[in-house]
Amino acid sequence: MRNGVRSVEPFGLGSESIRFVRAGYPVAPRSVPSILGREGEIGIWFRSGEGAFLDRADAGRRLADTLRAQVGKDCVVYALPRGGVIVGGVIARALGAPLDIVGVRKIGHPSSLEYAIGAVAEAGPPLLNSTETASLDSSWLESAVLRESASARESRARFGARATMLSAEGRIAIVVDDGVATGYTLRAALHAVRAQRPERLVAAVPVGPPETVEVLRREADEVVVLKIPEHGFGAVGSYYEDFSPVSDEQVRAELHKRAHKG
Repeated sequence: MRNGVRSVEPFGLGSESIRFVRAGYPVAPRSVPSILGREGEIGIWFRSGEGAFLDRADAGRRLADTLRAQVGKDCVVYALPRGGVIVGGVIARALGAPLDIVGVRKIGHPSSLEYAIGAVAEAGPPLLNSTETASLDSSWLESAVLRESASARESRARFGARATMLSAEGRIAIVVDDGVATGYTLRAALHAVRAQRPERLVAAVPVGPPETVEVLRREADEVVVLKIPEHGFGAVGSYYEDFSPVSDEQVRAELHKRAHKG
């Protein structure tokens, strides 16, 4: 199951196209031929068009339906705050698994902070785009990494999470977000969880662009993506009918629901 990617559209909402396929996936495409890829007979396909998910809870239910058949009972769900915690909470309840967060922060370019040039998790070194950072002032970059690292660590107290990350050693670890664009924050989270030596590391997101999914394949043992748009990805929120901001209180409430699990 190493370096596998599954992207499925078992919901019958729109036309399908092939991306590439993972051998042995139990749901076969309905309207596309099988072809061969690096992993064998393919089953990765996606819906064209936007508005694929009603909201984050809907995305979580759909991911849970896919994950339920793929993971064992001894698993733990790690979610990226804030939006990923709503998706992850639905998955954790469906799988009867504990829920934790991975504190992670994006590092934005100084000229446009929304443009990600890297990310850092609560544990482990920063993940940086060397091409982008090569031309930046080193003192600025060091300061940005230290600032965001501290913020990532402080997120546990902010969201009322456990004092330290729930151990993934010997378990199936599922790292969840509400979508990926550049993938830096999710990749940083995967690195932090990988350091805990899980039996298997799974990345699960509702939607992401093909180039980012390809990178995630090298970071996780398995990648589950429900929708991989072929062209013009746009913003993650454009694939939801309701992508309302998630409050700190909502994150704390979701974590509290699974606090007894571990």
